[in-house]
Formats: sequence, structure tokens, C-alpha cells
Amino acid sequence: MGTQADAARAGVVAARAELQTELERLEAAARSAVDIPAKIRREPVKTAGLAAGLAFLVAGGPKRLFRRAKRAVVGPEADRPKSMLPEEVDKELRKLGSDGERVRATLEREFAKYLEEHREEREKRDLGAVAALLLASIAKPLTAQAAKRMAEQLLNPESTSFRDAVEKVRARREAGKGTAPERPPPRR
Repeated sequence: MGTQADAARAGVVAARAELQTELERLEAAARSAVDIPAKIRREPVKTAGLAAGLAFLVAGGPKRLFRRAKRAVVGPEADRPKSMLPEEVDKELRKLGSDGERVRATLEREFAKYLEEHREEREKRDLGAVAALLLASIAKPLTAQAAKRMAEQLLNPESTSFRDAVEKVRARREAGKGTAPERPPPRR
């Protein structure tokens, strides 16, 4: 039975050592990933470009560009008129009577009929808008993926800074300043 206990104890000691190594690597990876000043010193242009690209995506830049492209293709939208009812329309509405519900129902029927009659004309006219919407729906996942890649690259622990961080963590632990858990006294 003593050999099994010794084997179990050796397994626990090996597992603790492996856990300690993994904790050191995890801490070093975290420190390396968030060591932005070191990344800026090492590659200032790349880091600035990644940060600017991420800010552009977060600020809604692609949406604004797509709106501008749509405006360039389709043309600017017309301003709303100050009065929605010209004099001729107002006169015709008065001819329908003073019963507001009946006038509203008549207008709704006539408007629905008008829309149905001119549906093909509207669809042809809105082809540019549909193309812009299609482009936007295709580009949205691409920009989301680009934002994810930029964020990953910005927070990616590089090999040199990662190794430096691992060495610092190990040196601190060996010096007794680390956050290694204290071991309880052995049982007898």
C-alpha cells in the first residue's frame, strides 16, 4: 500500500508543478497581451494603425461610408416639404366631407390602390437602394470579422514580450515575491 501512496503523492507533486508552470505561462500571456506601451515601442506604426482601425469600426465608420456611397449612387434624398398638403389636396379633402373617420378610410383605400398600381415603378426606382442595402448586408459581417481580427492582433501576446514576461514572473516567484499559494504543513 505504501507504493501506491508514494505513486499518488508523486502524481500530485507533478500535477502541482505542471499547474505552477501553466499559471506562470497564463500570467505572462496576460501581462504580455496588455503591455500596450511595449507594443507601441516595438511597432508604433502597426499599433497605431490597429488602434485607428478599431476606433474606426467602433465609431460606425463603415456605416457612414456605405451611406455616402449610397448617396453617391442614388443621389441625395429630397428635403421634406414644409406643408404636406398642397392647396389642391386640401380642397379635395374638404370635398370628402367633415366625418374624419370616413375621410381617413377613403384616403387609406385610395392610397393602397395607388401604391399597388405604381409598385413596379417604385421597385425599378429603388433598385439603387436595394443594391446599397445588399452591399451593406454583405459588408457588415466582413467588417465585424475585421474588427475581431484587429482586436485579437492588438491584444496578441508576441513571442518576445511573452518570453520576457515569463522570465519576469519566474524570477519574481523564485525571489519569493510571487503570488504562489502557501503550502499547508504536511500531515503526519
